[in-house]
Amino acid sequence: MARPQETAKADQADLLWTPSESRLTQSRLQDFMGYLETQGQGSYEDYGALHQFSVVKRENFWSALWDYTDIVAEQKGAVVAENADTFPCQPDAGVRWFPEARLNFAENLLRYRDDRPALISRLENGQRRVVTYEQLHTHVAGLAASLRALGVGPGDRVAGFMPNVIETVEAMLATTSLGAIWSSCSPDFGINGVLDRFGQIQPKVLFAADGYFYNGKVCDSLERLAAISDAIDTLEQVVVIPVVSDQPDCSGLSRAVLWEDFLDSSAAEINFAQLPFDHPLFIMYSSGTTGMPKCIVHGAGGTLIQHLKEHQLHVDLSREDVMFYFTTCGWMMWNWLVSGLASGAALVLYDGSPFAQDGLSLLKAIEVEKISIFGVGAKYLAALEKAGIVPQDEVDLASLKTILSTGSPLSHESFRYVYKEFKADICLSSISGGTDILSCFVGGSPILPVHVGEIQAPGLGMAVEIWSDVGEPLLEGKGELVCTKPFPSMPIGFWNDTDGELYRQAYFNHWANVWAHGDYGEVTPSKGYIIHGRSDAVLNPGGVRIGTAEIYRQVERLEEVQESIVVGQEWDNDVRVVLFVVLTSGTVLSDNLRARIANAIRENTTPRHVPAKILEVPDIPRTLSGKIVELAVRNAIHGQPIKNTDALANPEALEAFKGRQELRT
Repeated sequence: MARPQETAKADQADLLWTPSESRLTQSRLQDFMGYLETQGQGSYEDYGALHQFSVVKRENFWSALWDYTDIVAEQKGAVVAENADTFPCQPDAGVRWFPEARLNFAENLLRYRDDRPALISRLENGQRRVVTYEQLHTHVAGLAASLRALGVGPGDRVAGFMPNVIETVEAMLATTSLGAIWSSCSPDFGINGVLDRFGQIQPKVLFAADGYFYNGKVCDSLERLAAISDAIDTLEQVVVIPVVSDQPDCSGLSRAVLWEDFLDSSAAEINFAQLPFDHPLFIMYSSGTTGMPKCIVHGAGGTLIQHLKEHQLHVDLSREDVMFYFTTCGWMMWNWLVSGLASGAALVLYDGSPFAQDGLSLLKAIEVEKISIFGVGAKYLAALEKAGIVPQDEVDLASLKTILSTGSPLSHESFRYVYKEFKADICLSSISGGTDILSCFVGGSPILPVHVGEIQAPGLGMAVEIWSDVGEPLLEGKGELVCTKPFPSMPIGFWNDTDGELYRQAYFNHWANVWAHGDYGEVTPSKGYIIHGRSDAVLNPGGVRIGTAEIYRQVERLEEVQESIVVGQEWDNDVRVVLFVVLTSGTVLSDNLRARIANAIRENTTPRHVPAKILEVPDIPRTLSGKIVELAVRNAIHGQPIKNTDALANPEALEAFKGRQELRT
């Protein structure tokens, strides 16, 4: 029996949850350990030993995982990796995973054909639809036939300007079944934000909704869609999906056709293109707040095997589960979520404000849909706590076994809030990775305990370490999170980066043949991880590095503070810490409140963390996926240009940071 023996020395006061005997024995991770033993790959007593095997004998691990998850493929091939220890730091060099394999991503997600629910769509206005696995297969077959008739094939780009609805998933699956590349933006992007992305990749077909519902409003997309479609001259077809209207008026759109007219209802089967493991699958985008978004290209095989690993081994996903993640189609968690189809689970798609219905919209979905795995951003959990919502008093949470959290570091208070107000017997898995790898470096484990403020473990197959500024591994203390060995879900490149320079600068600019993507973290005594924020946003007053998450935790526990953002200001040949706060309605930023904020930071961190200035703003700028943008604020207070405000959900918020008189003294 696998037991988390490595956590024995951890502070028991910080222990929030330990998996039960039944949860241990019934977990897919435990089953995988048994499978490895039957395959002559060793016997493992705990997660730490398994992780060590997965990074030392990576080829054995990934090959066994392929077989265990039963990847559907024309062929696997005999070779697991070529140049297995070399990162792809330049074009056509470095590791190649499963170089002989031929497979199709969509075929793996459509491996089930039965009457069990595949996708459950819930909109803010109350609309609900269910599509079974058999119906999903039929719809994708019709779409794929129509795309093929347009000449769409391997390497062509198909884009989605879509809310998180069933048709978005179907369009992605039809696209990838043909070997074409899928890319998407959520419909709240402005015209320039969409063109900054799709304009670079030149799609042949664009799927777009007529609008969406958000925060009690009906938002029309057709006017922006007309401008977008006119500006992308490579488009041969715009397919319009009715969401807010039964019969959208497409008269102002060139090359437009309604979804029902585009779908070939006569097609019954799908001819899945069998392609190399590293064939391009998705194009994702960097946030783009400091310049034009980078177009990150992910491969089909790497994405598939990494998601199968995370879903089945780290999240314990099975056909019996109902999984939800609050996300838009412009965030990598959408791509991560929909891969859950490969494990046969039912997926809940929600589009709208997470705080609709007095903040209970997502919580009510848990009860109605019997959600077992519930994924949200850290800010959502913090907002629930601030609002005084007690989920277990509002809805039936009997089905819930796991909560996933990402998007930003999860505070200690949020950890305790979940176990007090949601459910005592639950696995709370904070996870961290990103768009760069379309997956996680560190995340959850169903066989490990949960400690306050900690991510449970490094991901299997991920050789994660924390390094000092001079490249020395740290067993304690804070530093740069790195990955010292290649893994399958690395990007296969950046779009139009022919010499690989953008790729090298993004990940290998610090150390040769070592991945560093910009997270600042530490390893805990229990062998868990804490992420303190982006390393490029780390504060450095007096030469001492400070993670911004350490300050946020102290500030946002105060009732008067709704939200905050902290940056470093260049001052007197040094850097000083500047904190901006959004206060709750009716609260005044008095000297007394400033003192309370400063004391909370000083008493719970160090004097170096205390801001030199504490200032009020009406709003915090954030990306369209909801992440606060420290770098854009830093540029704003220094009078430096902010190159791509279209990447922001609320660019007007930046005005409150510019030219502040208080920052001149």
